[in-house]
Amino acid sequence: MVVALINEEGVIIMSVRIRCINKSSGYHENPNEAIERYGWVNESTNESGIETRQAMVDWVKKGNQAYVTDSQGNRVSCEVRESSRGIEFLQTVSDGRETNNLLELPECK
Repeated sequence: MVVALINEEGVIIMSVRIRCINKSSGYHENPNEAIERYGWVNESTNESGIETRQAMVDWVKKGNQAYVTDSQGNRVSCEVRESSRGIEFLQTVSDGRETNNLLELPECK
């Protein structure tokens, strides 16, 4: 599995799998509540952590890649989106369709 790529400028692009989420209200199933934190793992180094929504958004905007693995084992990329209130967040995109794979992840402990 490729977990680090090099872009056209020769800069290493890191890739992490998002493995869990925390919502601000603590009510995980509510799709209207924002994800507050993302738990991640770099599968090539086994480094892991939990970052705030804005820290992950900023990291992806720098050209790094975040993804989830769906129930069939497929890698689904995350892209930065912006709400109608101007709040940036990550959302998965599978086959060009926006999906809610992040909401299917377990709660970070």
